Amino acid sequence: MSYKFLEDISLADVAFEASGKTLEELFESAALATTNVMIKDLKTIKPKIKKKIKLHASTVENLLHDFLQELVFLKDAKQLIFSKYKIKINEKKLELTADISGEKLNPKTQTHMVDVKAVTWHQYEVRKTEKGWIARVILDI
Repeated sequence: MSYKFLEDISLADVAFEASGKTLEELFESAALATTNVMIKDLKTIKPKIKKKIKLHASTVENLLHDFLQELVFLKDAKQLIFSKYKIKINEKKLELTADISGEKLNPKTQTHMVDVKAVTWHQYEVRKTEKGWIARVILDI
């Protein structure tokens, strides 16, 4: 499970590549990368608030997109940011259940970077490899 930020993909957005041996690890890596675009140090986000996310989609690509977009929605609508993700995915039904933990945005304890507005479809990709899963994601900031 890991992620890295990609240079020279988009001038006005932030791109990353996330990976994981399993779909759950891939989704967690992508969620952490998305959060890390907004908050410099993920360790400054305390697990004070717990939320459950349940999603269903027609493809793995849509499921990851919807999951990341839900995190952006919670940030915008509730001012919540998360750093702990416990994800379960039923690959046959393409259903996700995630228990996530975090807290309200707090500029006193967190160094805020940029504001993610949306998960784009530009050069978006999710694919299975011999070693697991890889996703390329571009975030509109």
